[in-house]
Order: sequence, then structure tokens, then C-alpha cells
Amino acid sequence: MLPADLVIENASELLTIRGASSRPKTGKSMSSLGIIRDGAVAVSSGKISWVGASDRLRGSVRVGPRTKVIDASGRVVMPGLIDCHTHLVFAGSREREWLDRLSGRRSRGATGILSTVSATRRASDSELTKLALANLGSMLSSGTTTAEAKSGYGLSIRDELRILGILGRLGAMQPVEIVPTFLGAHAVPGEFDGSASYTRFVIDDMLPRVVRQGIAKYCDVFCERGAFTADESLDILRACKAEGLKPRIHTDEFSDIGGTDVANKVHAASADHLDAITQDGVRNIKAAGSIAVLMPGVPFFLCSDAYADARGLIDAGIPVALATDFNPGTCPCLSLQFIVSLACIKLGMSPAEALSAVTINAAHAIGMADTIGSIEAGKQADIVIMDVGDHRLVPYGIARNSVRTVIKRGRIVVQG
Repeated sequence: MLPADLVIENASELLTIRGASSRPKTGKSMSSLGIIRDGAVAVSSGKISWVGASDRLRGSVRVGPRTKVIDASGRVVMPGLIDCHTHLVFAGSREREWLDRLSGRRSRGATGILSTVSATRRASDSELTKLALANLGSMLSSGTTTAEAKSGYGLSIRDELRILGILGRLGAMQPVEIVPTFLGAHAVPGEFDGSASYTRFVIDDMLPRVVRQGIAKYCDVFCERGAFTADESLDILRACKAEGLKPRIHTDEFSDIGGTDVANKVHAASADHLDAITQDGVRNIKAAGSIAVLMPGVPFFLCSDAYADARGLIDAGIPVALATDFNPGTCPCLSLQFIVSLACIKLGMSPAEALSAVTINAAHAIGMADTIGSIEAGKQADIVIMDVGDHRLVPYGIARNSVRTVIKRGRIVVQG
């Protein structure tokens, strides 16, 4: 018999979300959660060692006096949530812009990404770390166990390296696993006269330093009017890919300027936002093999009705993931549970599709589906116990935190 350090038994629903570790869920498979009713999970040395029905547990697993046993009666047990698009490290806030937007006034003074860049450049490492740790604590308490996090609020060599360095240290300071992304091409800082010259700076000066220090796994670019053109985005992502960084792209958030074609040319790991995607764009994303990362919290916060066509993407056979896009300007949201609710209400996704999108498909979006995103033997024991008896109640309880217990690598990190 297998010895167990931790056992969870009697789950009303155990959402294994199994069978998609090698390829993301698409189409109808996104609705399959691999539910085991009255399910049980055993954990040994931080990994899942056994999964099955509770009445088979003690015949398959050694439950000794030192085994921690959790009775999950009346509760949903599922994989830890994965936030595959965040802007975690920054200083300042932009509530004045938000209030001006609500009242229809035009904001005065420094606004947008560059206002956050200014505040972030002024902040010390300890201040940025303290702010990020507080936000990670909120994410963890609402079930997020892994998060992709971007730079992009430095936009200078010193400050981009500083942010990526902080992201690297955060992983050892708290339980949420961090996947770092270099987003030097987030906006054009004021000291440059345009995107063309700044693009060359990102490629020739910034990128080599990032690569030399080995502090990023992915490279991203904001391909949008007022940010970077399709050609500039392509140059940046090709340069990053040549240096070993995997490409991602912010595209079609407000307009279609050719970003999905860029995603296709570089075979981007993910194409994110897609609120303004066209049918040509859908074909590009499918040809690219990219994960479509949708963030309904952005149009919600911006009081816009321009939501991504999740149904069209799913029906086209494109794997869809969901993320918060946590940032100070367009979505200061830390809860993936709320995003799952929005996906059901605004994107027309079913609860099962939305939960697949914040677990196994989000794991694929950050290249970690072989270790997280589902409850299967051999995978890392990242598990959330929800204080509801039916998975459909997670999005139904809008703005409610249904988390009872969070387990990261087999260790209980949130309880009650």
C-alpha cells in the first residue's frame, strides 16, 4: 500500500479535470470535469499519489497515525486555480482615472500605464515587494496557487530588471508559484520619441540583460493602437524567441491591428484579451496553436460591452483560458472566482467550461500542464476545497469567496 502524508475524503464532487495534460481542452471537452462523487485524494511528499472513490481509499492507501485526514463532506475538491495573466508588481493606484471614467470627465495630468510607471520607478524594492505580497495573499485566500506575472511598469533597463528580480524572490517568500514574463514592450516611456526607437531599445539593450540574468520564462508585447504596431511586435517577439524566451501577446483588446497574425507567425504560447477579434483573427489563433486567454474583468471594469466571443472561440476548437489581468488601471481584481462568474454571465461559458479555463487550460498557457492544473497521480498536490457541494455554485455565488482550504505542494496554506 502507498503511504500518505495527507488524505482528503468524502468530497461531494472531486473535480479531477483529468486527461488533458498533454493537450489543452477544446470544444466539448471543456465541459468535462472528470467528476468523482464521494471522491478522495491521497498526497505523498507533495505530490498526488492516489485518486478515486472514498470507499476504495483505505484499501489502496496507507492511512497512518501521522496522516493528516480532511473530511470534505458536502464540499467540492478541485485543482488549485491558475491565474495565467497578471501585472503583479507595481506601485500607486489609479482610482482617480476610474472615477473620471465613471463620471464622463476627462482625466488630467499623468494617466494610464505611464502614471503607474512613474509611481513604480519612485518606489523602493521593499515597497514593491510589500505591495506584491499583500496582493498575493489575497489571491491565495481566494484559491489561486500559481500565477503568471509580468514586468512592464519599469520601461527602463534598471526598473524592468528590478521588477523581474522581485518576481523571482517572491516565489520563495510565500506559497503562490510565480511564472515571470518580460513585458518591456508595455508602453513607450516619455524619454523616447516614439515606438520605433523604443522597440530598438527593447531588442538591443533591454532584452540581452534580461536573458543574461535568466529571470524570465516568457516575453510579451502590447500590440495595440497607441502602443506597438504589428511589425514592431513581430520584431520584438522574434528577437525574444531567438534568445529562448517563449512569446505571448496582448492583442485585439480594443482594435484589430494585425496582432493575431503576429501570434500566428511566432506561434505564441497565448494570445490575450481578444475582445475585438475578427473571424480572420480566430483563424490566425487556431493556426498558431495559441491558448486564447480571455479577461472579462477588463471590459467589466471599463464599463464596456465589448466582451470576447468565447463561444465562437470554443466552437472553433480553440482552447480558452481565463485570467484576471490584475493591474491598477483596467482590472484591479485578484479573484479568479469572480472572473469565472463573469465568464458565465458575460461570455456565455458554462460553469464547467469556465473552471476548465482556470485550471488545466491556464496551466497549458504557462507551460505547466504536466505538473499542475488537474488532480491526477504524479502531479503536484495543488488543491482547493470549496465550501459548496456543487461546482456550479462557485460562479453562482458571485463575489463570494467559496474557498475553505488551499493546499500547495501538499501543504495546507489556507485553512477556514
